[in-house]
Amino acid sequence: MNPIAKPDWAVEQLALFLSLTEDYGRPRGRYAVGAEVTEEDILGQAHVIEQIFDRVEPEWLERQSLSFNPNMRWNGHRETAIRVRAAILRDAEIRENLGDNAPRLSASSLHPWVWDGAMSLWQSGHFREAITAAARKVNAETQNKLMLRRPSEVNLFNQSFSADPARAGQPRLRIMPNDGSDTYASTQRGARALAEGCYAGLRNPNSHEADLGELPEHEALEQLAAFSVLARWVDCATVEFAE
Repeated sequence: MNPIAKPDWAVEQLALFLSLTEDYGRPRGRYAVGAEVTEEDILGQAHVIEQIFDRVEPEWLERQSLSFNPNMRWNGHRETAIRVRAAILRDAEIRENLGDNAPRLSASSLHPWVWDGAMSLWQSGHFREAITAAARKVNAETQNKLMLRRPSEVNLFNQSFSADPARAGQPRLRIMPNDGSDTYASTQRGARALAEGCYAGLRNPNSHEADLGELPEHEALEQLAAFSVLARWVDCATVEFAE
């Protein structure tokens, strides 16, 4: 099960759909006890819960199609809603008792620069392109912060995270105040190395090696997480301009 940012909201939406379809099949226009419910109401709520199904049980549509009955239109959705609701409510309990209670990472919890850049491609299963789009977004936001326009990504970060004083046209990003310590120097050096690794080792292969095939989702998520760390460092850093 993929993590859900607001499980209480998801459970509430599933419960609403189950309520709307509880008495489906009664006289036309009356689908729920004590309330006038239209087909439009059900269709609108179905759209919402299908997004929840996609997140929690991605194979739901295939499972439902195997038992489709045109005379019982919403029964498949109702069964899936009950399954998914139980999965959300009891996820922590199940993982704890089965010994898989490790922390989980959701793409939507990554730094907004990364997820905003990757989201649409990620949701359509284009993981390599999503990573490339996230890399472009991080690069663009870094240029915006520094008020620069440079096409070379690695060069941009090498100069920005340099421990040297800022020069005209070459502002610096400082993750921590420059106190002259070894920690300051290693932090700047580490940021430069991470940026080079992200763009040379992740962004470039994903952009230029189309015949490598699609990345597995978990590997793509790991790569997005690397860009998220870089984005957070840039976002939180102060800018040092030449005097």
